[in-house]
Amino acid sequence: MTFSKIYNIFKVSIVFGVLCSVMSCTNKTTEESTPESILFSQTIKEDATPAVVSRILKAKDHPISEIKFEKGTYHFYPDKGKESYEYISNHCDLMVKTPFPIEDLKNITIDGQGSTFIFHGVMIPFLIERSTNITVKNITIDWSEPFHSEGLIVANDEKEKTFDMKISKEYPYEIRNGQLHFVKAYYEHGVGQTILYDPERSAIAYNTDAYTSISTRRKASVRNNVDAISYKYINDKRAPEYKYLGNEGKLTVEQLKPGVVRVHGHNKKMPPIGTILTMKGDQGFNRIAPAFRVTHTNGFNGTNVNIHHAGGMGIIAENSSDLILDNFNITPSNGRMVSTTADATHFVGCRGKVVLKNSTFNNQLDDATNVHGTYQKIVDILDDNKLGIRMMHHQQQGFEIGSKNDKIGLVRLEDSFFPYAEVSIKNIEYLNSRYQIITFNESLPKTLKVGDLLENLDAYPDLLVKNCKIGSNRARGLLISNPVKTVIEDNVFNTEMEAILIPVESGHWFESGNAANVTIRNNVFQDCQHGGKNRGVIRFATDDDNEFIAFKNVDIVNNTFNQFDNLILQITNTDGLSFTGNTITNSGTFPMLHAKNPAIKVRSSKNLKFTNNTYKGKAKSILETSGKMPKIEFN
Repeated sequence: MTFSKIYNIFKVSIVFGVLCSVMSCTNKTTEESTPESILFSQTIKEDATPAVVSRILKAKDHPISEIKFEKGTYHFYPDKGKESYEYISNHCDLMVKTPFPIEDLKNITIDGQGSTFIFHGVMIPFLIERSTNITVKNITIDWSEPFHSEGLIVANDEKEKTFDMKISKEYPYEIRNGQLHFVKAYYEHGVGQTILYDPERSAIAYNTDAYTSISTRRKASVRNNVDAISYKYINDKRAPEYKYLGNEGKLTVEQLKPGVVRVHGHNKKMPPIGTILTMKGDQGFNRIAPAFRVTHTNGFNGTNVNIHHAGGMGIIAENSSDLILDNFNITPSNGRMVSTTADATHFVGCRGKVVLKNSTFNNQLDDATNVHGTYQKIVDILDDNKLGIRMMHHQQQGFEIGSKNDKIGLVRLEDSFFPYAEVSIKNIEYLNSRYQIITFNESLPKTLKVGDLLENLDAYPDLLVKNCKIGSNRARGLLISNPVKTVIEDNVFNTEMEAILIPVESGHWFESGNAANVTIRNNVFQDCQHGGKNRGVIRFATDDDNEFIAFKNVDIVNNTFNQFDNLILQITNTDGLSFTGNTITNSGTFPMLHAKNPAIKVRSSKNLKFTNNTYKGKAKSILETSGKMPKIEFN
């Protein structure tokens, strides 16, 4: 064979090899870029965490379109979960583990096909971050051991100021130096935050405020030079690291026999026999395991999801858009009084559409939903377009106020509830969880001062709450600070506090947003405010005691209020409210708590109309006004 023939054969071989290599790479790329549908079987049911984590962590190289589970019950333990440190709004900041680390992924559906997922210990079942178009459906979520504990009141003694509790085997406990500690696998808590439940109604007990919270602390009896401690910068004394400063425990507990304890030192009335005291540990330490954490995600759908318990909220969503919860239910299981130990749902700095529909939110230990932004305080003026800002509440640490070109309002609440100027973000330097430096595209106004607040004017949603059942819970139904648009219709409320609270909250939680374009129609309000608070069923409120307008364009139309007590509506700082076609009756379900109240209280408001309403309640006065108010008639 001649050299030229050998060379030609060699040349063809090289070309063929290159082509094969290219084809192989092309086929490999095509194969890897085609999302796969995954089916997990009951073979992993004893601990599904390692198998689920392992596959999800490969999703960037081997994309997933769908994760399905053969119908059944699956257990998830934290020991082999994906670990990360998380700053979570309105929760504790901590290292957590998850079996579903949905991070930087898109177009994935997780379908339980009717399965039940049982979680153990401190976990976040679904951690969804920086993702797009994520759906979770047909799943029931529960915990093997709850993050709260319960005790049945079996005796009380007003003279001796003691009460006895029977504690079932579901809630193991220890008494250490007279202090009661509930012990779980992976977790424990003390008495801490408490409230009474009525087991016959499976709801918060009537007038629980007369008996709870249980008095656990008093001022420290010995303090030496503590007041001499000073701080160069703002100090958040509500943060966990300062929680016990100046306080000592006052509650003592003794065991009468296994499973029955006697409690000494409570200041309020002794809890009634037959009620159930729920306990979830100290505030600042007891929100550690929400069922869903969604952040910086565009497009989340939760459909046919049942959450029976979580050590925090059912879902906490931050800086995300287009979130739809349909048949997304929060209800307790296994005879427990409590579902989630905090809000059922919560949305911070979210935009686009937020929809809650066809859902039940029952027995959670806080609101059914809370929708708001965040106020951040200006602590440094660094340049004509640069500020140093501080997160004010310890449970908002790590929150990012916005993204490039977001519109930011500069707010001075002592002058107005609305921004006095607007600028847009150029970039944010995230130095730590409390302190960030923001550079703006525009020069800042000369009138800006240290102490003023920032809010993101682009980070509020078009909100719909429709056909939901909300009740048997501690606190409010809906807490809404949303200046874009809110529609609340065809719902049923039976809440311990306000059914709907619309606030400007600037002094504690620093939750930003007033409210405008609010429609409340065709709802039923049944015996709300039965916990004992002297407040309206629907209440508008501001932390700042002034006459500035905070709320605009509100329609309350064709609702039914069937209440045992008088006060239906509290209006303050409002411009433009129509209360039309509503029916108010007295249910007689409970004795009145505040019989001297009128049906409606109004302060510092204007352009209000009350027309075509039917009043069959028992208030001696229907409408009461205070401050400088034009004459208003109710009909």
